[in-house]
Amino acid sequence: MNNDPNWGRALVIGGSMAGMLAARVLAEYYDEVLVVDKDDFPGTPENRPGTPQAYHPHRLLPRGKLILESLFPGWLDDLLAQGAFPKEGKRIRSVSVYGTLEVIDRKDAGASRALLEWVVRRRLQALPNVRFANGCEATGLQMASDGATVTGVTVRGKTVQSMTLEADLVLDASGRSSKLVKWLQALGYHVPEPERLKASLGYSTRYYRIPPHIAEQWSVVVTEGVPAKGVGTAVFGPVEQDTAEVVLYYAGGQRYPTTDAGLYEQELAALLDPSIAELLQNCEPLGPPRGYRVPECFRQRFERMERWPSGLLMMGDALCNFDPIYGQGITVAAIEAELLAAQLRERRTRPKPFFEREALRRMQEAIDPAWWLTAVADLCWPGVEYTGSHSREGIAFAQKYFELYRKQAVGKPDMELFGKYLMMNGLLLSPRELLNAEAIRAVLNADGSGEGERLLAEFAMENRDHQLEQFLERTIPAGSYK
Repeated sequence: MNNDPNWGRALVIGGSMAGMLAARVLAEYYDEVLVVDKDDFPGTPENRPGTPQAYHPHRLLPRGKLILESLFPGWLDDLLAQGAFPKEGKRIRSVSVYGTLEVIDRKDAGASRALLEWVVRRRLQALPNVRFANGCEATGLQMASDGATVTGVTVRGKTVQSMTLEADLVLDASGRSSKLVKWLQALGYHVPEPERLKASLGYSTRYYRIPPHIAEQWSVVVTEGVPAKGVGTAVFGPVEQDTAEVVLYYAGGQRYPTTDAGLYEQELAALLDPSIAELLQNCEPLGPPRGYRVPECFRQRFERMERWPSGLLMMGDALCNFDPIYGQGITVAAIEAELLAAQLRERRTRPKPFFEREALRRMQEAIDPAWWLTAVADLCWPGVEYTGSHSREGIAFAQKYFELYRKQAVGKPDMELFGKYLMMNGLLLSPRELLNAEAIRAVLNADGSGEGERLLAEFAMENRDHQLEQFLERTIPAGSYK
């Protein structure tokens, strides 16, 4: 813990992954951190009502794993010690229209959302200044007499009708179900309309008992979808207790994956590649598939408000939520926690007014490229709609350029190109690391099919690099997650 004098109490609404990451950071700077959640947390790794999506696969991207290790050193070893699936030395297979790649996984763990949360929560509960108030639902903000400062929250519980919990900082990490917009509007604040990605996405998850010979070979198998043809995506991934999660995914609302046990494997077999269905012939189903649908993802733009109350922040899905298939949510929350820590360090050494607004602004800078990547991927599916600040022209260019890029990276294969693509989607590299004039020209020069020059001509850039650079500067986010 930090030896500098701490502030008073920080209160976190929501004890899911974003809330726990926030609480871990706040514990370095506040005498007490109180995590309020309407669920009673289980004493063993099991799903709870407040995370209805927990039945379905969850994963951390590489950037998220690095941040978790900095906040909870040895968390991966904890997962493995609790029975998470050891991935090291096992095969990752990825199939797409561009070809098939197989690589060997590094040290990693396959775990359910329930086990991941349980391991992190145990680490957090061991901190002496962190407390959990379970079974308490936050119902509103408590304001100072100036109407511009949050001083706590009102809560109700199973045995308490209503009470106020005071705090020097309130951080909302209650996810998609956040009531913060309504609370602010009720207090007279004008809240801008969020950006929306109407993805109409659906996925269906089924669990299987896997035999030793499959567990010894495979870390993960991915069959990518073909959005233009309405062909879905599927992922096979072992987790704890000799089981594997299998998820089937579509977006756009024109088709949803089956939840019929008799049709599930038939639908998997009809995808771009039948290898997941073939693996499952040697596995035992552990119940029927279960579906989950998300009509839209949204990004709140609180940093654009004319007024923002001091003593209030938010993180995670309450601020911006993503298409779950890309695994960005927990990692973006970890990036936000890292940024929160940087802001708190700066506040301690150089106190400035409007600390919360600056924290919001920096979080939005970090969110921006991940949100853009989600839009680029989801808008490949017919039926998906986007309303927001990103250039549709830039999104269309990126979609076509990434087709050429991946044709080279996977088709040749070119592992340097492929590695950069994975790092971008792992939120380690900004999109501009792949989308700059020099990088684009190198890919187009190596293409040889003429598609690259046609792409530049389509966007009126032809052979002039300065036109290309100006176009990219105008349309592609330059954020770096830092």
